[in-house]
This record gives sequence, structure tokens and C-alpha cells, in this order.
Amino acid sequence: MEQIYTIPVNEAFENCQMNGCDCPLCKLYDTLEKKEVDMSLGSSMMEPNVRIEMNEKGFCRDHFSKMLEKNNRLSLALILESHLPEVKGKLNGGFFDAIFGGRAKKSYKNADKIVNSCFICERIDNHFEKMIETVVLLYDKESGFREKLRAQKYFCLPHYALLLDTAGKELDKRKYEEFYKDLSSVENKFLEKTVGDVSWFCKKFDYRYDSEPWYDAKDAPERAIRFLSGGVGKSK
Repeated sequence: MEQIYTIPVNEAFENCQMNGCDCPLCKLYDTLEKKEVDMSLGSSMMEPNVRIEMNEKGFCRDHFSKMLEKNNRLSLALILESHLPEVKGKLNGGFFDAIFGGRAKKSYKNADKIVNSCFICERIDNHFEKMIETVVLLYDKESGFREKLRAQKYFCLPHYALLLDTAGKELDKRKYEEFYKDLSSVENKFLEKTVGDVSWFCKKFDYRYDSEPWYDAKDAPERAIRFLSGGVGKSK
């Protein structure tokens, strides 16, 4: 367990526990993403090894959009100034591709590779994988952290699956069963209420229930989607 990740993991779980906010792992991911977007447009982008990696991997549509939102157009233009010529070279192929007639096939492979890679995504994934491992290992080693996990509002379905997969690799059979029991208890409590709220939301469109109160059902569809997909339509 890398100590560098224990502080942000504990802080995310504590904040969500106190404030009753959504999936703590979504919060961690959002924090990581903002940090990496800022880093990509900051002084790090002038470091030769970083720029080489940016030129090679490029960025996905979502992270290009997030960089544009930062309104730091000069930094983004400097990145594009060195990235675009590399893209051009890969699409046109090399000397031997032209000689032996493999230019179109090579161009397709290179284009597909660029489209499906992202400098920011890869950096986030590397850190986030270690954070997931930290969650599991903190649960294994610290009783206080187990209480934090049990006190969460919910874990979105993608992160629930990721936690169980990681726990299966890191924990022995007995501790894995305990982890699953605690994690599924959090999920089932949230799901039981959300299922009822979605049903009540639907009933409120029936004239027979028009005079009934909404209770907690007004945001039930958004809440259900955040649980199922993680991070979509976040309210907090």
C-alpha cells in the first residue's frame, strides 16, 4: 500500500461520510482528473519527456473538451503545435510503406491508435488503480476505515464492480467475504430506497396520485443514473 494514496482516500471517504454525498470513488476520480488536466496545461507540458508522451498519445475527445474549458488557449495551442505534425507523419506513413504499398493499412492502424489513446486517461487510470488497491488494503488493515466504508451513501456500479475485482485479488477468502458483505450492505440499502423512489416518481404522473407529496422522488431518475453509470448528471 503506497502511503501517498492513503491521505486522499481517507479524506474522500470522510467527506462523503460527513456530507452524505455520492460515491467517494467518483469524487476521487474527479479530483484526479482536474489535477491531470491542469498539469497538462501547466508548466509540465514544457518538459521534453512529457511533451513527447503527449505528442505520441494525444487526448480523447472528453479531455480535449475539458482543456478547452480551462480557457488556456496558448498552452493548448502549443501542445497542438507539436502533436499535429506527429499525427500528420503517422497518417502519411514512412518511406518503406510507400515503396511496398502498405501506406493505407499503416495509416489506418496509426489513426486508430491515436483515436483510442489519451495522455490524461492513462495517467488517471494509473493513479486510480492504486487508489482502489489502497481502499481494499485500508479495509484489511484498519478497523476505523471499515466503519468509513460502511457509512457511505453508495458506490456507483462501475466502482462497486472494480472494488470487488480488486478485493478478490488482494484479500484472503475470509476477508474477501467480509468485504463483500459490508460493500453489498451499502449498495442494497441505497438500492432499496432508490427503487421505491423511482416507482413513486412514476406514480406521480398518474392523476390518482396528483395530490400526494413527492417525498424524496423528484430526483430519483438522476440518482438512479448516477448509481448505474457513475458521474453522469452529478448534483454535488
